[in-house]
Amino acid sequence: MASSSNAPAAAYGRPGPGEALEQVSVGVFAVDDAGRIVWANAWALELLARSADEIVGQDAHDLLHRDSRGRPLTRDTCARTRELLSQRAQTDRAWFPRGDGTLLSVRWFSLPYEPNDQGMTALIAFHPTEPTEHPEDDAARPATHSARALSERERLALLADTTAQLINNLDVRESLRRVVELILPRLADWAVIDLITEANEVTRSLVVRARAGGLEVHEELQGPMPPVPETSTMPLSKALRGAASTVTGPETYEGPPDSGIAVVQRRLFKATGIQTAAIAPVRGPREVLGALTLGRTSRDEAFTTGDLGLLEDIARRIGIALENARHYQRQRQVAETMQRYLLPQLPDLAGVEMTTRYLSAPDASHVGGDWYDAFTLPCGDTALVIGDVVGHDLEAAAGMAQLRNMLRAFAWSQDQPPHRIVETLDEAMGHITDVRMATLILARLTAEATGRWTLRWASAGHPPPLLVDHEGVTRYLEEGNGILLGTASARPRHDAHVDLPPGSTLVFYTDGLIETRRQPLDAGLERLRRHAASLARRPLDSFADQLLERSRPTDNDDDVALLTVRIPRATA
Repeated sequence: MASSSNAPAAAYGRPGPGEALEQVSVGVFAVDDAGRIVWANAWALELLARSADEIVGQDAHDLLHRDSRGRPLTRDTCARTRELLSQRAQTDRAWFPRGDGTLLSVRWFSLPYEPNDQGMTALIAFHPTEPTEHPEDDAARPATHSARALSERERLALLADTTAQLINNLDVRESLRRVVELILPRLADWAVIDLITEANEVTRSLVVRARAGGLEVHEELQGPMPPVPETSTMPLSKALRGAASTVTGPETYEGPPDSGIAVVQRRLFKATGIQTAAIAPVRGPREVLGALTLGRTSRDEAFTTGDLGLLEDIARRIGIALENARHYQRQRQVAETMQRYLLPQLPDLAGVEMTTRYLSAPDASHVGGDWYDAFTLPCGDTALVIGDVVGHDLEAAAGMAQLRNMLRAFAWSQDQPPHRIVETLDEAMGHITDVRMATLILARLTAEATGRWTLRWASAGHPPPLLVDHEGVTRYLEEGNGILLGTASARPRHDAHVDLPPGSTLVFYTDGLIETRRQPLDAGLERLRRHAASLARRPLDSFADQLLERSRPTDNDDDVALLTVRIPRATA
């Protein structure tokens, strides 16, 4: 979330590396935009023979970059330092000095990482390789993708590549596509991935063939599969039940089928021309998630049991990635359901129109903190609220509920101006909620005896409301600003006041509508203002729909809450 341009912003971002990276069998560390190490997994510490205290906070170049004789590399001759900070995926070979004084020959891979409150901007995965006198010479040689028998170094490199493609991607289909691109045609001519859904149904999710011009997806061979019977002894059925990997071929399925899934598998061999196949279960930390099948069309390149170890390692990495993706999807569904349940019904006001919109974040880890509210006060005024709790997921959704209910109670029970209610909320928040920080606007909409409508509001670090008159003239209501909630600041808060023109529209929103990684915040505010002006005379529902569609950034990764209020045109 972000504050308006003239209010302090709360710094936070995508969560840092977690359990998934502690389970991978490669070293992983993260660097900030200055190249300092800010985090490392346990395997990295073991490979480097160092403790976390010895490497966290250290400059990655100074600590790790050496030539083959252990001599430090100057920054102007070290291409690796420039690559680490280039925000592009990179791979290279290097020598890393260990804590015991020895040198470790490694291959490393860097991936950009969404900047967050821990300062991480890149992840670097590395694994040991066979020492060479000049590892940079090996890196300069193009890898061959046609060889089927891989050296130990190539096997390790393939596993590291697979891990690197999976660790920072929660899109299941995209993850599988990337892994298949690494496998084909290096290991096989065909790759088939069957997944077990959370409803315990089997789906043939991906069937891909390696061709001269690239990979070819065969959608006609994909789709739902028959159930997996407990009694079936066929290789795919056993793999989908979690049995050990195996080598098989079309002859296995030539006899009478023992299940519907065996019939589908016979058709696969016939349609693809696969003559030899290796099948491995895809296991997550807690359950079997599917099976990975690699197929070759030449009997002269038959799989052997010696090939199964590599296949199992790849399948294991896929399983961890799938489990992680499913976890985030479940989290997204629960958080989104909870959030929608907590968002309120709008009050009926004579002559005043109100409508709201809520769009969840595309990334499951970014759902949860945005909310709106509107309710009638005992004096007849209407309270309008827009807010954003720092954080994501269920924790933010729960914090949002706590904050919303407290604000309702304070506003209802205390006939105080908005800034005093916000002060009371800020004082109480740290003592009786789990919310660390939040931004919000509390406004009070009043129908004056003269027939005019007025708005009095206070802002706690939130983007300013937008006022659009009936002719499309716009202005941001930037008065009434104060620091965000949770800072323990004694800085006084104050209200702002405005008379609302007849037929005007008030727009309250959260920062997901204006914030983008590629442009400054002012560009998002200008984009919102321009589109709101062009939509001024639209019916309010159409106004809200079109404003979301036109203003929301294409690279938005946050949820969006929107509250719009239209004042009656008649003043009598």
